[in-house]
Amino acid sequence: MAESLHSIPTPRVFVDRARLQSNIAAMQARAAGAGVRLRPHAKTHKSPAIARMQIEAGAVGVCCAKLGEAEIFADAGIADVRLPYPTNPVNAKRVMALQDRIRISTVVDNLEVAQQWSSVMAAAGRRLDVLVKVDVGFHRCGINPDLPDASSTLRTIAACPGLRFLGLLSHAGHGYHAESNETLERIAACEIQILTRLAAGLRNDGVEVQEISVGATPTARFIVAQKGVTEMRPGNYVFFDRTQVGLGSATVEQCSLGIVATVVSRPDPARVVFDAGSKTLSSDGLRGFGTSVGYGLVYASLEARHPDPSIVIERLSEEHSVARVTPDCRLKPGDRVHLLPNHACVVANLTEELLLVDRLEIVDRIPVAARARVW
Repeated sequence: MAESLHSIPTPRVFVDRARLQSNIAAMQARAAGAGVRLRPHAKTHKSPAIARMQIEAGAVGVCCAKLGEAEIFADAGIADVRLPYPTNPVNAKRVMALQDRIRISTVVDNLEVAQQWSSVMAAAGRRLDVLVKVDVGFHRCGINPDLPDASSTLRTIAACPGLRFLGLLSHAGHGYHAESNETLERIAACEIQILTRLAAGLRNDGVEVQEISVGATPTARFIVAQKGVTEMRPGNYVFFDRTQVGLGSATVEQCSLGIVATVVSRPDPARVVFDAGSKTLSSDGLRGFGTSVGYGLVYASLEARHPDPSIVIERLSEEHSVARVTPDCRLKPGDRVHLLPNHACVVANLTEELLLVDRLEIVDRIPVAARARVW
């Protein structure tokens, strides 16, 4: 007899198969329509099984957040991995071991580090595929494109022996803090303006720029307008979450990842306690347009088609979430609910497996093979 979300121990993380497949197909179609390659960021799901679904749909490879993730994906046969974060040369042995197995590329955003990589790889008789990360406004990693020496830094990196300069890469992560759809559109426009300006300068100096790579789910819907981009790297789109709904990237009906939880207490008419706390939901707050609050949306039953706005998860402990409800709320201990988290990527990393479901029936179990691989 097939297992159901009604019968398993809770809390558990599940993924709706039809929505997952639809999300993968839709983003692949968006990339194809814009004439760019899709390289999804696998830090969202940390699952080679889902990565294979994305590649079978047309993705050229994946991105991984850390070398530990890349090693897991290489073990699973994923043949093309990009690390869109600066990787320090102290990891040279691990990078070269990956080069022996798969196509691996990474980014640099510092001339001294690039020169260190150059020395290490040249001494080993190898070449490392690199892109230079550019800060397009998020102010995390990336060279500052407005500095007077930005162009000369790029030319110097491109000429380093032991490196194969592929092009430029950016992440418009500040889009997650946008206050409107118009702001997101401006962020996407500014991103491509910065990258194409730098690329044009390099090409005028005789430097080949093969790739211009951008990546963020909130700005992905503007990819058609980002003329000159060769690759897009959204990640969250496979699941979506409450933040993406708040940013206009998805509707709740497109969100494929959820949590089945159980009511464990109804201490008073205004309060309900679920058995899913920060160790399941994460403690990430909500981002997006508007002023919504809480640690996730609550569907008052597993059969409910829409979340109940009157149930607000106001606080979390490690194992419990406390929700404010109205006195007419019918939830009682033992009832099961469906929670839509604020941030799906963190939720996936907190569980060992994702339950793949068709409606409420569990049809497969997807290992989160690279969970906790943060080194």
